[in-house]
Amino acid sequence: MTRREVNPNQGYFFDEPPQYLEQDPSFKPFDYPIWTRNKARLVQRYLRYFVFITKHGTYIDGFAGPQEPDKLDTWTAGRVFDSEPRRLRNFFLCEIDAFKLPFLETLKRKAEEFPERPQRTVHVIPGDFNDSVDQVLGSGTITEKEATFCLLDQRTFECNWATVVKLARHKSSNKIELFYFLGTGWLHRAFSGLNEPEEDLDRWWGRNDWSRLADSSARSITETVVNRFRSELGYRYVNAFPIYDDESGSRRAMYQMIHASDHPEAPALMARAYRHAVDPEEPPDQLEIQLGNNLT
Repeated sequence: MTRREVNPNQGYFFDEPPQYLEQDPSFKPFDYPIWTRNKARLVQRYLRYFVFITKHGTYIDGFAGPQEPDKLDTWTAGRVFDSEPRRLRNFFLCEIDAFKLPFLETLKRKAEEFPERPQRTVHVIPGDFNDSVDQVLGSGTITEKEATFCLLDQRTFECNWATVVKLARHKSSNKIELFYFLGTGWLHRAFSGLNEPEEDLDRWWGRNDWSRLADSSARSITETVVNRFRSELGYRYVNAFPIYDDESGSRRAMYQMIHASDHPEAPALMARAYRHAVDPEEPPDQLEIQLGNNLT
């Protein structure tokens, strides 16, 4: 993984600029970072772009409840559900925290009370996503031709590597796109706070050599995970997009959103979403023209 040199006129005040993989299509330099409060906008903007190409889609959210129930504008599942055009037809919203399930039920009621064509279906699945992933994949909805996107906005070690493998191997071609959040900003501190570190980390990492991460830099850990998505899971395009902290005053990357896809247009769409996540949304007719020609 390499990084672009920063134009001194861009005014970066961060530990490092956004990173990209040299073997993927080149990205233009990013002018502004994505703050933690805007990560939901980033995912929503990317999916908005992509449905202009796919015309349909299924959205899976393994940890779907709002992380801050008093700030629903930062709730990814809610923003994705309300995004226009409404071409995502199926939603699988999974959550282990019973307190957060009513928020998911409100989206299900909205889909039922305001039927659209095509009909949108919301499945609310309580419990640990590492268990319920089998229910989602076995539903019959996610066929080879169904464009499918899965958000894994885990709280540090919640998503087992075996779960990621199941998602990646469900389709033989054009695999399920993954948005995998890696908490590099607090990962080292989290290692020492586990009750049963060996068992928890073995499940999260998928093997027992996780101890070497404790002495690795955040950048090195990111590179390792990105390479595993490529070599072990077989994704063609994998890039890490840093999400910065804007509350502690440290102005450093707190975690990386690792985006994995087999679609050749996905890297450019993701880069565009990162650059424009907080900008006013482009009119639909403008996107129809732009996404059909060039992705700038």
